[in-house]
Amino acid sequence: MQNDQERRERDDRLERLTGFARRAGIIDPSFYQKFNVKQGLREPNGNGVLTGLTEISDVSGHRVVNGKNVPIEGELYFQGYNINELVKGFKNRRFNFEEISYLLLFGDLPDKKELREFIDILHGYRELPSKFVRDVIMKAPSANIMNALQKSVLTLYSYDDDPDNTSVQSLLRQSLTMIGVMPLFSVYAYHAYQHYNNDRSLIIRYPQPDLSTAENILHMLREDGVFTELEARVLDICLVLHAEHGGGNNSTFTTHVVSSTGTDTYSAVAASLGSLKGPRHGGANLKVQNMFEDIKAHVPNWSDEDAIRDYLSAILRREAFDRKGLIYGMGHAIYTLSDPRALIIREYAGLLSEEKGLQEEFHLYETVERIAAELLTQNRRLAKPICCNVDYYSGFVYSMLGIPKQLFTPIFAIARISGWCAHRLEELVNEGKIIRPAYQYIGHHRAYRKLEDRS
Repeated sequence: MQNDQERRERDDRLERLTGFARRAGIIDPSFYQKFNVKQGLREPNGNGVLTGLTEISDVSGHRVVNGKNVPIEGELYFQGYNINELVKGFKNRRFNFEEISYLLLFGDLPDKKELREFIDILHGYRELPSKFVRDVIMKAPSANIMNALQKSVLTLYSYDDDPDNTSVQSLLRQSLTMIGVMPLFSVYAYHAYQHYNNDRSLIIRYPQPDLSTAENILHMLREDGVFTELEARVLDICLVLHAEHGGGNNSTFTTHVVSSTGTDTYSAVAASLGSLKGPRHGGANLKVQNMFEDIKAHVPNWSDEDAIRDYLSAILRREAFDRKGLIYGMGHAIYTLSDPRALIIREYAGLLSEEKGLQEEFHLYETVERIAAELLTQNRRLAKPICCNVDYYSGFVYSMLGIPKQLFTPIFAIARISGWCAHRLEELVNEGKIIRPAYQYIGHHRAYRKLEDRS
């Protein structure tokens, strides 16, 4: 055990090394333009660098007219089907996320018999190995549930009789397992942490075969296991909207990159979870929710649009909230006029706010959305329109559903696992090359000096 003096000396050394690391990592920004480096794998016009082909989904925010990009209302297609048409076709049915998972994995919509069989086989995989909850989930519970998900996913490797098999049948079995158990991992990890760290009652409720994925999440999460039909329907829609979003988003691209090495499914999914955890990706809805808590604390009169405008301006000037100058939930790399997912989730957020008696708060979100778009366009002199993205309303919806903040990003993961698995299958079925982009070396070659000659 280190004493206080030893710890202080260690911390002093670490601080000195931190300075070395910072200096060693700095690169002259002009070099990116000099060597035509596509930072963030983006073209100068903001479009992503084309790195692969996919049939799983299509994302579009513009049309090319006479050689120029013309903004359009955002479009999202799953296996060729428009997301708006898919959502309209649900007609209050219960297993829509399951149907979308089938579509993403197998390329077409199931008929009634195929959907029923898929739901049955999916529930068969919604079962954890014996004592897994006790031996894995309850041991060293993590405050960040995304890390707990990674641990649980990687540990499943040890329970698989043939974990490195990358045949289509094996990949499909592992994919169905991931889709089936991700809700259990998330909810149980949350309850375990609350029990051991916050003295909350430990609740381990088993999923029910007659309940959908969305219904089972609410059933396992809540102390009484009770939920309304609208609550389950709204959560189901959220899972559908987050299930897939093209091959270029960070976590899905991570799936392709890691899968291209030929590694196992559990390692690939764990890597994608690490990507999704980041606040620039899956953690964005939590940033939105924290921002709104800050806005409500500083603008008590939610109908005072001048006060809202002033505070949003202060955020943009880096004088308020986290002083990053960002209005979270606004803007998207692809969508310009609108994000189709945001439009759908906004509609359901309105319905849920009526059931919960939170219409005034919903109106606040709408007001901030409108004013923020105006301010961003004016202050940033943007060349293209700006709209809110799916993260803008999703945190509000989760809060109305009583879902704790610690599960905001895991809910995203529960949904996106279907898309990741579809892309992993696509990557390995097509036997593509290992993904290996290039980095330009800009350092200097130096002669080696012996240790005793260095000062």
